[in-house]
Amino acid sequence: MDLLRDNELIYGRLLPIEEPHLVERYNKALKAFGLPATQRSSFEIDRTGFSPQVAEEFGDPLYLDPNEVNRRFIILTPAQIDLPVVHTAFSNTSQLIFEFMTANQRAINALTIKDVIYGEIEDSVSRVEDVEDLLSINQVEFRVLSAEDVLGKAAELGKLVDRLKHEPDAWRDDELLNRMVDLAKVCGDIRENALVPDQVIFRHNAFWTSHFGGLYIFVDPGMTTVITSPSAPGFRRSRPWQVSYLSIDDADKVFAFLAETGRIELPRASWIEPSGYLEHRAEMLVSSLVRGQQPEADFERLDKVWLQTWIHANAELVQRDGNFPFLNAAKREIAQLGQLRIADVFPRHRFLVTRARPDHPDAWLTNRLISEFVPFDFLSRYVFNKQAFYKDYEAYGESFRRHVVNTLKTSYLKDKQALRTRLYGLTD
Repeated sequence: MDLLRDNELIYGRLLPIEEPHLVERYNKALKAFGLPATQRSSFEIDRTGFSPQVAEEFGDPLYLDPNEVNRRFIILTPAQIDLPVVHTAFSNTSQLIFEFMTANQRAINALTIKDVIYGEIEDSVSRVEDVEDLLSINQVEFRVLSAEDVLGKAAELGKLVDRLKHEPDAWRDDELLNRMVDLAKVCGDIRENALVPDQVIFRHNAFWTSHFGGLYIFVDPGMTTVITSPSAPGFRRSRPWQVSYLSIDDADKVFAFLAETGRIELPRASWIEPSGYLEHRAEMLVSSLVRGQQPEADFERLDKVWLQTWIHANAELVQRDGNFPFLNAAKREIAQLGQLRIADVFPRHRFLVTRARPDHPDAWLTNRLISEFVPFDFLSRYVFNKQAFYKDYEAYGESFRRHVVNTLKTSYLKDKQALRTRLYGLTD
């Protein structure tokens, strides 16, 4: 993973924590979780406060996620809102933290001046043992604490202020007034600084989770759809009138679900041609075929001329694989008819020419699911399905790893938004 790390393709854009007072606050949060203090004088954190360096020191990548549910968080600074989340068992952890920090921005700004905020994103279950446990999670609640108990002291000060306002003789109580002064030294003027987060409950909608080898949950009016391996405990066990269970190996049914619920864009010239989507898929495909045939090939030579020469020289292999001839035929049909007759397409080929509908709330999750059926497209896997990408990367040879890193650097990191807009129609 060193090559990925050196090129900021893993643990990139994290926030360095180097100031002694912030390291001390981080250790106070760790202690509150029952964890040892880090001995590091500097480390990096993501939006949730997870640090790959601390995880390496502890020998535990789950130190903030012990049961991969009820995720812990540590907030040292409001600047964490702009960071990625690099380690999570749920795809929507990043969005939930973002919503919490956005809704409670004033309180977080004020609190982190003097204190560290930490706690858990509490679900309705403490351990996931079967699919039903995941289905029971409808909302999450942020249980918020602070190391110096600024939150508790602010709440106490608020109550004393109320007493002073509403009890006629409270101003004569010297003990009350002295306590208010002491608390104000810690909390400041709570009339100006909102120190207590006032929105801590958020909806837990569609998501992917790493449990049971990977599981998707999509929520529609009247029906929830689970897509995973049939070997997952609890698969098809209960509530068939409320829950639809689809095998992730059943490309036909998964595609039908996405199409019927309006989550995908079918292949039409209006977006296929300007996006270069089919050309992108073909390039990813052929580089994968080359890797399978010649693992130590010089992939830096993979320009269009080299690839075309290789395709002609390996025509039998390309024909037997079937994906490249299909993409060529699809391109011709779309150019002639303006669309592709998707009903005539072999189920697994359908995902080659489809993307999530950009304006759908589940667009990112849907693109992640599509990438499960197009594993050779390492760029799409990196953008939407990093867990799968990193697993794939481990199996690559050194030459192909360099090719992958160079491709991601030049085509994605160079301008992420431009690529996401061109290929996937996403504007955020």
